[in-house]
Amino acid sequence: MRSRVLTALLLASVLCPAAVKSIQVIDRSDVLDGESEGAAGRYERIIAKAHFAVDPNLAANKIIADIDLAPRDEKGMVEFSADLYILKPRDAAKGNGTALVEISNRGGKGLLGTFDDGAFAADPKAPQEFGDRFLLKQGFTLVWIGWEPDVPNTPGMLRLDAPVATEHGKTIVGTVRSEYIGEKPVHTISLADMNQIAYALADPNAPGTQLTVRDRIRAERQVIPRNEWKFEDERHVTLKSGFEPGRVYEVIYQAKDPVLVGLGPTAVRDMVSYLKYSGEEKGIQRAIGFGISQSGRFLREFLYDGFNADEKGRRVFDGVWAHVAGAGRGSFNFRFAQPSRDGNPFRNTIYPTDIPPFTEDGLLEQARKQNVEPKIFFTNGSYEYWGRAASLIHTTPDGKADVTPDANTRIYFFAGSQHGAGSIPPRKVEAQNLSSVNDYRFAERALLLKMQAWLKDGIEPPPSEYPKVSKDQLVSVGALAFPQIDGVRVPRIKREAYRLDFATEPPKVGDPYPSLVPQVNSDGNETAGIRMPEVAVPLGTHTGWNLRSKAIGAPDEMLNFTGSYIPFSRTTVERENRKDPRPSIEERYKSKREYLEKITDSAQQLVQKGFLLDSDVPRIRGRAASEWDYVQTAN
Repeated sequence: MRSRVLTALLLASVLCPAAVKSIQVIDRSDVLDGESEGAAGRYERIIAKAHFAVDPNLAANKIIADIDLAPRDEKGMVEFSADLYILKPRDAAKGNGTALVEISNRGGKGLLGTFDDGAFAADPKAPQEFGDRFLLKQGFTLVWIGWEPDVPNTPGMLRLDAPVATEHGKTIVGTVRSEYIGEKPVHTISLADMNQIAYALADPNAPGTQLTVRDRIRAERQVIPRNEWKFEDERHVTLKSGFEPGRVYEVIYQAKDPVLVGLGPTAVRDMVSYLKYSGEEKGIQRAIGFGISQSGRFLREFLYDGFNADEKGRRVFDGVWAHVAGAGRGSFNFRFAQPSRDGNPFRNTIYPTDIPPFTEDGLLEQARKQNVEPKIFFTNGSYEYWGRAASLIHTTPDGKADVTPDANTRIYFFAGSQHGAGSIPPRKVEAQNLSSVNDYRFAERALLLKMQAWLKDGIEPPPSEYPKVSKDQLVSVGALAFPQIDGVRVPRIKREAYRLDFATEPPKVGDPYPSLVPQVNSDGNETAGIRMPEVAVPLGTHTGWNLRSKAIGAPDEMLNFTGSYIPFSRTTVERENRKDPRPSIEERYKSKREYLEKITDSAQQLVQKGFLLDSDVPRIRGRAASEWDYVQTAN
């Protein structure tokens, strides 16, 4: 049954306790035409708008930046709202008791693609968008809450509607820095990051307004004369000669009307607390916060700021899983924060992203004081060590020793992987090598069930698996033993977590914190961590890095988020002609059958360790067969 009218028939305005003021249901309907999902039964979809009102005088809300400058209603409360999207069992008793809350990445929904191999959709309805329905069959309640106020108002994308801070009604103006690095020539750019909504220009002629360009992150900025560029409107800049690809442009300008970005984590906190404690959503006994990349950084900041305690001091997330977040936090709770700015080797490098504390002791200080510490998974791939300074989460600040995670934390490293899952054939990218084919999502499925068992039954997940300094598995780039492969260049420049002083814009850049990368074997494949069968039984070299192509400029810089796949030669003769030091495929495997048997054995070893599900082994074997066929037929 569907309805877009807010009526009592669909609980259109559910009055709620505490910070959640009401929930307006916009649409409520069956998922997949009401098909049963095994023991979990039928699922329903709820699309709604959650309305909040928080008391700015409560200690739990004092952590929200500029909360004292927000407009208040007649009761002295600060009001805001957020988009809400839920997929849940119609019969709550048939669910598994866990709300799996994905922190939306720039307004999207990634859970079904990550765990179910579903096609991306802003509003998933078709069978292919639900993949193999793994999450539904397991009985999870899937929850998305809009937390980011700069997401474009696009149908299906999740947004936060938050008030603007003012100085007792007077417009607040402040300095904002906008960075742009393109891959093709353009004349006009947005002041926002990644198609988000920028802060509006206050005064185009304000002192300090400038546009600069440089070719390296730490190179000297060249000021572009003011008569060569202009503000096209409040949120765009035009350069007469055009913006060249592969160059770093920065606009420093006076912006106005800072939104209370910190109400984003507040919305997540209060909505999850409502689901767990209000009694309205029966069957929800625990909550897992899951975030990919930006959203994983959000969760690290969420814990650091103290948001895992609700207004009554109760634990919000029982489990937190920050995936491919590296050592980062981010711009999620201060004036003129830009939540999308991420921090990569060659983009958004000097924003407040990879800043201390990096290890869990610092991140969890507030949660431990409040006795609301969650169970934690930190998962990263090779790209995060090259492109997100991930080693800092488990080394001392000088990079010379390991830091062992607490008993409530697991750190898992997916060897030879890029920022997201790879595909066969490799996706086309503007890079010097083929893009990564390594797909670690099968391991994520197993780990999710391990997290569930940890929270529900107290069954501990597998021990942490990550590269260690003490075992020579974590080294400087200069000590990397990568083989000399004709035509393959190892990056000389990686992501650095610089010491930054934001007293001025642009900030003063100091020395970096020493970050390290995983060591490799003679094939160029990493030796530590969770080695998926296609890495443990390789047909090529899998890396977390790939250099930009000359076509998009800056060919010495890493291409953001992208790893490499460098196939082995098929035959000995081919290898010798290429002067490739890595043994060829025919020197490694007698036949495709033998190769697939080794893949199966490797997969079963990971099943025994708890990093794969036995039911996924046939799919992994089938994927390996596709990789074999690709390598044998590709030019």
